[in-house]
Amino acid sequence: MSAVPHADLANAIRFLSADAVQKAKSGHPGMPMGMADVATVLFTQFLTFDPAAPRWPDRDRFVLSAGHGSMLLYSLLYLTGYADIDLDQIKSFRQLGARTAGHPEYGHVAGAETTTGPLGQGLANAVGMALAERMTAARFGEAVVNHRTYVIAGDGCLMEGISQEAISLAGHMKLERLIVLWDDNRICIDGDVGLASSDDVPARFQASGWRTLACDGHDPQDITRALTEAQTSDRPTLIACRTIIGKGAPTLQGTAKTHGSPLGDAEIAGARAALGWPHAPFEVPEPVLSAWRTAGARGGVARVAWEDRLASLPGDERATLIRALAGDLPAGWEDAVLAAKRALIETRPKVASRKASQMALEVLVPQIPELVGGSADLTGSNLTQVKGQADILPGSYGGHYIHYGVREHGMGSVMNGLALHGGVIPYGGTFLVFADYMRPAIRMAALMGLRAIYVLTHDSIGLGEDGPTHQPVEHLASLRVIPNLWTFRPADAVETLECWALAVGRNDGPSLLALSRQDLPTLREAYGAENLSAKGAYVVAGEGPRDVTLIATGSEVTIAMAARELLAADGLAAAVVSMPSWELFEAQSAEYREAVLGPRARRVAVEAASAFGWERWVEDKTAVVGMPGFGASGPIGDLYKHFGITAEAVARVAKARAEG
Repeated sequence: MSAVPHADLANAIRFLSADAVQKAKSGHPGMPMGMADVATVLFTQFLTFDPAAPRWPDRDRFVLSAGHGSMLLYSLLYLTGYADIDLDQIKSFRQLGARTAGHPEYGHVAGAETTTGPLGQGLANAVGMALAERMTAARFGEAVVNHRTYVIAGDGCLMEGISQEAISLAGHMKLERLIVLWDDNRICIDGDVGLASSDDVPARFQASGWRTLACDGHDPQDITRALTEAQTSDRPTLIACRTIIGKGAPTLQGTAKTHGSPLGDAEIAGARAALGWPHAPFEVPEPVLSAWRTAGARGGVARVAWEDRLASLPGDERATLIRALAGDLPAGWEDAVLAAKRALIETRPKVASRKASQMALEVLVPQIPELVGGSADLTGSNLTQVKGQADILPGSYGGHYIHYGVREHGMGSVMNGLALHGGVIPYGGTFLVFADYMRPAIRMAALMGLRAIYVLTHDSIGLGEDGPTHQPVEHLASLRVIPNLWTFRPADAVETLECWALAVGRNDGPSLLALSRQDLPTLREAYGAENLSAKGAYVVAGEGPRDVTLIATGSEVTIAMAARELLAADGLAAAVVSMPSWELFEAQSAEYREAVLGPRARRVAVEAASAFGWERWVEDKTAVVGMPGFGASGPIGDLYKHFGITAEAVARVAKARAEG
């Protein structure tokens, strides 16, 4: 490719990384220095990308799962010519306002395919990207969708339990275009990996259906050999790259001391001497930089060729692909939702909101081909699959439903990868109580602003006999505090449909639907085109003067309606407010919120969950009828009576407030 020696190309990465960490007095120089040779071969010979068009759809994806080594990525982006990473950004590493944050952040840097840092997340995201590539190719053809996903992962990524969920699913699905480069340096933060692990890592991948290769991570010819072999695999491939962490540091290489701390001026000077890099900090000689820029520009030819192939598609097919990759929804889906909403109000079904969710999907899935569902082995309980929704199977990617197995955390992170890739809108189901298993992935979706939709059923003690291990209590409160996550708890079939419409229509963050196991009556009495759930809360019954306001979510709105009748018998006027989304209600004007809720001292909330957080909407916890602790095993009716979540209890608290 270039007359510039490989060593000089790799050393440019090493010393930009070491110098940036040193200037910041913070960071992780060891991994970039150790993996510089591997990254150089990958970016100059194998990876198809174009810095002039960082997001062109058929580029290869590169995921730095070991996100603490972010300077490896930033150095590569600068060297290959990405416009948003110049030398000033390199010098501003880890400084407030710089694009070069401590860990790569999706949306902040054009070359960051995902936000990494929590170890193992990037690897699992990459599985989703590789799966999305196959699914999109099955839909539109390999002439316009045919790329690979590469990952650099460290020992920490592979120690995290999510890695096993991800590699197991990838192996099962035979994702042959997925290649993981394992930084096999045998060092973790505490010291030698042997302190904590004696795993045979390649054997572990082999057992999960992967092909495994190995190379000397500092021999460019051997790295090239391994990557060349990986291109022909019929399975995902692990390449164990034997490296030395902090390569070149004269007294610290190969030790944990290079992992998470600056090397120091003397050590960097020694590394310069040892590796034959006599240049000043942040200086990259023109021939070296020119060679790197040439390597970066080579992908432009592939991009232009892809654009020609795209242009040759039939017009409708081309427009559909462009629309799907952009995340735009097809015309007509909202009309279908309104028609279904009118039918619900006319027929007034009494169904669990999990069933209402399936009914909503029966409307949305045919209208939005990008919707791809799944469940963590709970399809029949979550009701996440609809008629005609074919399974996605190993080697057969044309369906729209993924059986994730009992892998909630992996499911959440794979969903993030699907969303990041584009062309797919993922939703996935499990029980609400198991949101704890996938919480890191939910948080990352919210941080990145991804359209991922969580269908979390069995949302309260209403699931009954399975008992406290399966009855969510604190989960709604803990999920509502995640920034940029919309948490919905709909009260009936109409609200469930409205919440689904809001979730699919949103393209700047994830949404979560907490859904009941028990049947709920339809409360909405009159059809209107307006999506009332979009306001977060609204008056269901009791417009006009009121003595007290009863605020509820989900299945407890029905209890509040019954309490309203009891209060009316005592001569007290109560308004019932359904609050399917705290987040959307908080976004309304203060005037609207006050009009809906009435005087703070005369508000009562009821929710079969922890009272934590309800002080935002009521005066104090004494105005909340909720769960005092964990649940219990027993029939649903007995449980609600046992814990005092009844119409009588709500009316009693409300009467005290109204008369106080």
